[in-house]
Amino acid sequence: MPKEKSAQKTVVYHAPALEKGLDILELLATVTRPMGLSEISAAVGRSKNEIFRMLQVLERRQYLERPPGTDYYQLTNHLFLLGMERPPLKRLLDIALVVMHELSDETQQSCHLVVPSEEYMVVIARIDPPADLGLVVRIGHRRPILAATSGLVLTAFQLDSVRARWVEEYGADLTKKARADLTQKLEGIAAAGYAAIDSTVVPGVTDISAPVIHNGVAVAALTIPYMNRAGVPVSQGEAAALICARAEAISQKL
Repeated sequence: MPKEKSAQKTVVYHAPALEKGLDILELLATVTRPMGLSEISAAVGRSKNEIFRMLQVLERRQYLERPPGTDYYQLTNHLFLLGMERPPLKRLLDIALVVMHELSDETQQSCHLVVPSEEYMVVIARIDPPADLGLVVRIGHRRPILAATSGLVLTAFQLDSVRARWVEEYGADLTKKARADLTQKLEGIAAAGYAAIDSTVVPGVTDISAPVIHNGVAVAALTIPYMNRAGVPVSQGEAAALICARAEAISQKL
């Protein structure tokens, strides 16, 4: 008798209309400006007629929008907001926002919350500063996870195996020495319990970030872009102590 196959063939199903829509969303997520029908059609390899109908549906469902007076398309925040409705993230936000308001009032600085998303860190919440002057980071902003202070904090407070994998995968363009230096920096952050690093984007700002821990690893990072301006009520060191305490308070409630 013929032997039974140990594993069945994997069946691959196709949904052409869905794939067209996903191609458009993925394309527009990677560009920095709105795109027109012809550009989108050429980029995804579909006819203008196919793309036109799909664009109309995506716009009607509020996944896309056109800046006033143009025929160019860009993503809305609709997908992002849907993601925020996932129970784990929604619970994190419900807990964190109250604490973040308290932190902002105490420090008179803005603060924001980031989570990891593949090789990026993404801002999912922010509180504007009560003071007249402050630096804010928009919700939805993302940067390579190893290029931002909050991303380094997220990486530092992972399991050793996960941390090593992130450094290897997301730092693939780094030299061997640079990866070794990065690993040492991450170990220092883990030992300190937080990070305070001068911003490479805005001179005069120090990014102070502490982990929000759940089940032993960082699921988010709470961050203050600290501005040492005249009349600031807390020093950088005091702000670091406050952000660590507030991140711990969020962690305890998860």
